[in-house]
Amino acid sequence: MITRYLTNQIKNDLLKKMVFIGGPRQVGKTTLAKSFLQNDCGYLNWDVFEHREKILKMELPASILWIFDEIHKYRKWRNYLKGIYDAKSKEQQILVTGSARLDYYRFSGDSLQGRYYYLRLHPISLAELKSESQEDLLSLLNLGGFPEPFFSASTIEAKRWSREYRSRLINEDIIQLEKVQDLGNLELLAMRLPELVGSPLSINALREDLQVSHKTVANWLKIFERLYAIFRLSPFGSAKIRAVKKEQKHYHFDWTLITELSLRFENLVAAALLKWVHYRQDTLGEDCELYYFRDIDGREVDFVIGTKSNPELFIECKWNDDQISPSLKYLKERFKTAEYWQISAIGTKDYVSDSGIRVAPARKFLAKLI
Repeated sequence: MITRYLTNQIKNDLLKKMVFIGGPRQVGKTTLAKSFLQNDCGYLNWDVFEHREKILKMELPASILWIFDEIHKYRKWRNYLKGIYDAKSKEQQILVTGSARLDYYRFSGDSLQGRYYYLRLHPISLAELKSESQEDLLSLLNLGGFPEPFFSASTIEAKRWSREYRSRLINEDIIQLEKVQDLGNLELLAMRLPELVGSPLSINALREDLQVSHKTVANWLKIFERLYAIFRLSPFGSAKIRAVKKEQKHYHFDWTLITELSLRFENLVAAALLKWVHYRQDTLGEDCELYYFRDIDGREVDFVIGTKSNPELFIECKWNDDQISPSLKYLKERFKTAEYWQISAIGTKDYVSDSGIRVAPARKFLAKLI
């Protein structure tokens, strides 16, 4: 196993406030949280009946650190945490984990503002493995970045895990946290989405496929986002370019769901970039976002990092060595101070073009992130 990239940040933040760790189910939140305990006596899981009784009766263990796992499933969880935080001793530390966006599930009206830091834990990346190895990159591509399937080193086990993962997401997390009546169509949507990665997502087309309303599909997509099943990127727009305004693209935290390898690779890069952006937002307070670029003339670049008015990085993904994207060259003329990369999954070319665009194997770029 590896030391997760948020370990030092959590350790430092616990000395100041509560720490909330959100992220996909089975991404390693519980294992990471327990690594801060001397023993398991400070760990309380809402899904375990005996632990739930202790939480509700306020019979909290004699431990310098209390870990509350999945407590966001308790309707009054925010008021509960506010109460124990305001009454705790100065030395007491509180760590809260959950397989959902803990900043969204606010079932009570009382705010915890100013009492916690929120950190998002992502799947394992090449940078977290501290590797530039092509073998490690291909392992991540084939097995995914979730610890259990990745460290199993087995494609069959990874497929079994992915199938079970999707089933539990729908039949456990969504049932417990969301008000959804039509689970059958929701599951059909979950099965359809991996086929649409890499292209702008049309809610109208999905509505027609599933024979449900536009509002219903839009709500279901938000549910998948809240539970860290997918993430969506907005188009990058600026006065200097004729960008599209509304169409979003989506990607999966479990990229092994995508069968076409070139699109799976694009999804892997998207996940690594989002991890880097979230890390910068959560730990450094930086104002940056992950976008994609597409204009009304058909030019496209896979990823953009920066703000709407100040892009800092453009990235184009290719499966193999290829000519430099004309869209990258087009943007290079308009945003001269930004950094430009064209990366390939299995290509070997590594050079800087005369216009200043870096062409390189993906492993060299991904190893620079987090």
